[in-house]
Formats: sequence, C-alpha cells, structure tokens
Amino acid sequence: MNKEDLGHLEKLMNFLAGNFLKKKSWKDVSKSEWTYIVEELNGLLQERNRKQRIKKESDLFGANYLYEHLIINKLKAYENKKDFNALSKPNLSKLSRIVQVLGYDNYIDFINSHNEVFSFNDLKIDIPKATINHKLLDELVGLWYSYNRNLPDNPEKINEERIWRSSVEIYKSESTGEYFIERSGGDNHKYYGKITSYADYIFIIMNSNTFIRQRHFISRLKDIGEKLKQPNYRIEEVHFISTCISFNQEPIALFEIFQKVNTTKNYVADSVSFPIESNELPAGVVAYLRDTEGNRINYR
Repeated sequence: MNKEDLGHLEKLMNFLAGNFLKKKSWKDVSKSEWTYIVEELNGLLQERNRKQRIKKESDLFGANYLYEHLIINKLKAYENKKDFNALSKPNLSKLSRIVQVLGYDNYIDFINSHNEVFSFNDLKIDIPKATINHKLLDELVGLWYSYNRNLPDNPEKINEERIWRSSVEIYKSESTGEYFIERSGGDNHKYYGKITSYADYIFIIMNSNTFIRQRHFISRLKDIGEKLKQPNYRIEEVHFISTCISFNQEPIALFEIFQKVNTTKNYVADSVSFPIESNELPAGVVAYLRDTEGNRINYR
C-alpha cells in the first residue's frame, strides 16, 4: 500500500462509522461495533441478492473482516510502525462489494465521490485595521445544525416549501491558524468557507464544490465580550443574514439559524429536509423563517 491507498481506506472506514453508528472516526468504533457493521452489510447483501434472485451466500463477509483485516492489519498496523511497504493492498473486489450495497458503482466511484479538495486559499475575508476576536471564534468551534430555506417563487405556496437542516463544522486550522467552516448540502453538495470575527460581528464567506454560487453571512452578538467573561456562558444559537444569488439570478437574503450540537451521539453529517409544518423543527426557527418577505433583498 502507499499513502494514497491508506487515505482512501481510512475514508471508507470513517464513512462506515458515520453511516451505521453516527461516529466521526474509525478510531471511535469498538471491535463489537465493527461486527455489528458487518452484520448490517451482510443483511444488505442478502437483500440485494434476494431482489436479483441470486441464490448465493459466498459473497458474505466474515464477522471479523472489517476489524481484523482492515483495522488491525492495515490502519492500526500503519499507526504502530509507520511503514507503508509492510502493508499489502486490501481486496479491491471486497471493498467494491461493500460500497455497492451502499449505492456506489464500485470502490473507485466511492473514492471519487469523497475526494473533495476545497480551495480555501481562493476565499479572501479580511477587514483591514480591525482586531480579530479570537475568543469569540474559539467559542464557535464545534458542530452545529443550520436551518435555512430558499424563498418561494409564489408566496401563496410557502407551506409547500421545505427547510434544510444542514450539518456544519467550524474548526481552527492547525497549520495557518485560520478558522474554517464546512457544511453539508442537498444531493451530495458540500460547502466550504472561512469564518472570522471583529468586535461582536461574525463574518463567513462560503463556496460550493458543485456550482459557482458564493454566499456571505453576517451576524452580530451584542455584548458578547461581557457575556464571554461569565464562566458558565455558552453560545448555543447564532442568527445570520445570508446573502446569495438565486438560480434565477435574483438577489436573496436568507435568515439562517445555527444551533450548537450539545452531544455528538445523534449528530447527522448530512442535510435533511423538513416541510415547514414538521414537528421536528424548533418553533423558534419556524417563526424566524416564516418571515419570507422580510428577508428578501429588493432592488428598485
């Protein structure tokens, strides 16, 4: 194996950990949990064979395949010895079989679908002669859900519109010290951006990896300097005005709400859409997002 092969395998194992257990990394998954994932994969294989009328059991995975062959013999072996040459490549057909029951054509298709390289350097966000509020930015680091909704073309059909709940991660780059943001979007879209803060203002600039539509976010947390001095104070919710250009080239302002995820156990790293009447939407979020006309930018 080489470094690239190992990186691809790690992406697959992280994906399995997130897909079946809602865990972020393969390192967080126990041996018994890997056995559970194998059982789930075998169940999907059996269901696929049943639908295709294939009477075949030989393509099922052994109970310890993921843990022993891929975790112990590949990922953990490299962690312990840091030697690529000592690692043999995993069976490509077996890896393809895993991802095929999850909706991909083959292992290469999976790799290509999870090979986002975001151009953070292309994003410029800087306000000269202003001091960055690092304390506020550090409070924003973590996992959030963002509730947002495109404005309807016909206001009479507002109740038919759906609201997106996107997963959001804000983190600090160890190499540059900058603060980055990544979020999920519908249909496998991914968004990436930079976030900064001056005084009690927060600014975000964000791009998409699938189409050119830059977005800008601005928020103000009044008296945040004094609030952050309180030992038990935590920022749980941030309201943004987010501007962008719609697909019909109309300038739009969206009212978006970021809500902090208190525990990562039930964190879903994908976008989920709800009808506006859904009981799963917080009442406060619905109240803000219903003000459709108030959030529209009108150019005379």
